[in-house]
Amino acid sequence: MPGFELFGAEERKEVNDVLETGILMRYGFDGPRKGIWKALELEKAITERFGCGYAQLTSSGTSALTTAIAALGIGAGDEVIMPCFTFVASFEAVLSVGAIPVLVDIDETLTLNPTAVRAAITPKTKCIMPVHMCGSMADMDALQAICSEHHLLLLEDACQSIGASYKGKSLGTIGDAGTFSFDFVKTITCAEGGAVLTNRKDIFIKSDGYSDHGHDHLGVDRGADLHPFIGYNFRISELHAAVGLAQIRKLDNFLAIQKKNNKTLRAYLEAIPEISFRNVPDEAGDSCTFLSWFLPTEEITKAVVAEMKEQGILAGSFYWFVNNWHYISKWDHLKNAITLNPVSEKQKVSLLALQEKQFPASDAIMSRCISTAISLAWTEEQIKEKGEKMAAAIRKVIDKG
Repeated sequence: MPGFELFGAEERKEVNDVLETGILMRYGFDGPRKGIWKALELEKAITERFGCGYAQLTSSGTSALTTAIAALGIGAGDEVIMPCFTFVASFEAVLSVGAIPVLVDIDETLTLNPTAVRAAITPKTKCIMPVHMCGSMADMDALQAICSEHHLLLLEDACQSIGASYKGKSLGTIGDAGTFSFDFVKTITCAEGGAVLTNRKDIFIKSDGYSDHGHDHLGVDRGADLHPFIGYNFRISELHAAVGLAQIRKLDNFLAIQKKNNKTLRAYLEAIPEISFRNVPDEAGDSCTFLSWFLPTEEITKAVVAEMKEQGILAGSFYWFVNNWHYISKWDHLKNAITLNPVSEKQKVSLLALQEKQFPASDAIMSRCISTAISLAWTEEQIKEKGEKMAAAIRKVIDKG
């Protein structure tokens, strides 16, 4: 799954280009950098590979989300509808601008349930934020229709689904804006980094300034820039961008390997009638970073997880239902509104209300779901061994009870 698995001479070459100039910052120092502009190169490569008008690099996926939210004009008191299965960064970014995360149920796509989204819309709703979890996509036709009907913004968190697509369009390029994460365990990595993708020039201009202290980047040198608005330091470095530049050139190869390995491993689980698989709205667009599968009941699923752990084969498979980072059931710091700095009263009230909110539909899905990460480095023999051992462990539990 992660690009670091196939890290080599290409990345070292791009990084060495930067080290030889000694200019590690993406802006300024035009003379000494000797024409080396890795961040600019990577932004251009992103627009070309993913088919969007503009790309703005940032220091992380979280800062990309925060930048995109700010650039879309979402702020104090605005409600952003998002799934209860995501990474904590999704709601962190919403909270950071003073907005209110409204968590709703998922369906068997492991992403936003459009019916739940409709039910959650209020006069304060400003944005719908699908999170394309585990390499696949939300039902974008349904969500676009809802946004159009209610005049809402659509922001895609595509941090976990780089390279996936929906009906021929890259995830992250369909809504008003989208975001990628290039952290160490993403499909392609910069070690740390992120990007805002958009086809709207106004959003790009705002993202460009917001991620660099409000600089308009129109001066003859950095010191001559004006500051049309307040921004923050969410810049990527040239070293990180250099790594990403090498990685994006490998992306299509990564995706081909993932699809092959995913299909091969899936065949072992398909032989077990009790197993079903995630609903993928556009199977051709699945990036195949994970193979997500369901067992009939929570009890059986927990027993399978225990058996795989006992046999030493659980590594790389995730039972999200009890995962601290990804599912509402474990987000006590969110539900208790535990922050170092005071939040607004509206935010606090909305977060504390989560203590009483139940997600039975999502619980019924997540309690039966296991996602297995697909490695780029597996050999055919390793996939065979993994598949046979997983199938045997699952069969043992099912036959027992």
